[in-house]
Amino acid sequence: MNIPELIGKGGKTAFSFELLPPLKGNSIQQVYRTIDRLIEFDPKYINITTHHSENIYKEDSNGVYRKVNVRKRPGSVAIAAAIQNRYGVTAIPHIISQGFTKEETEYALIDLSFLGVTNLLLLRGDTKKLDADQRAMDSHKNATGLQEQVNNFNKGISFDGSPLAPPEVPFSYGMACYPEKHEESPNMESEIFFTKMKVDNGAEYLATQMFFDNRKYFEFVDRCRAAGITVPIIPGIKPINLMSQLTVLPRIFRTDIPEELEKELRKCKSDDDAKEVGVEWCIKQCKELIAANVPSIHFYSLMATESIYRVAKEIY
Repeated sequence: MNIPELIGKGGKTAFSFELLPPLKGNSIQQVYRTIDRLIEFDPKYINITTHHSENIYKEDSNGVYRKVNVRKRPGSVAIAAAIQNRYGVTAIPHIISQGFTKEETEYALIDLSFLGVTNLLLLRGDTKKLDADQRAMDSHKNATGLQEQVNNFNKGISFDGSPLAPPEVPFSYGMACYPEKHEESPNMESEIFFTKMKVDNGAEYLATQMFFDNRKYFEFVDRCRAAGITVPIIPGIKPINLMSQLTVLPRIFRTDIPEELEKELRKCKSDDDAKEVGVEWCIKQCKELIAANVPSIHFYSLMATESIYRVAKEIY
């Protein structure tokens, strides 16, 4: 099943969450522990993030610094297959355009197809840590180029234009959207234009960047519907659980913290206090979203598994 079909079953707001692959050298058991904690809420799918490698300079035994390529979180393809096999839950690996060549992307698609992982989330990915060599590689500069490659792969066309056997089950995919606009968008009108382009070219659903003000999500959905975008727009939610996130999240994700939430976080004396505020706010957010009949709520679980458990226990 594709994601619109999965979240459309049951007639109520679906539950899903996102995982990070473990750091290189660590066990997959930490991934399983997170899933085991949240599996009781019947997740319709589980996302697995993908991370490009970084070029760093490392000193060798002779005291010479050499450029080496390091990938800190490998294994997204394998973890997606392991999750589907172990839990019978649809796994959705992120496929990112930046930091991977078009050929590397094609091999990932081939492997995923062989493994029966046929739902994807297509993203540009973080470009801040790419060096000049990585920016010059033969990769897609944005997610719409990646989208075209996946569409062609489904048709049996390789990244270089040569024929290949089309997958037995074509890939279905969603893409990202930004209720508070992407940091590189000049205005919301431009944001809606490119969002519609993604859908017109085959995105079957949209998943939002995290937000803390439901009003901005509802306004964004209204603008999308007015522009003729009819696919599900899944809200992405994260409970705040650290005092530092009051400034870190706006800086990294360009999301606003509502004044009411900011005032409560400013009163906190410890991260435990901030976690309580975050859980309370998140429950309030989710209840309002469910009352508005959103198709699904997607939780960003990094460092917040216990908070998500408490929120889900309250609302599902």
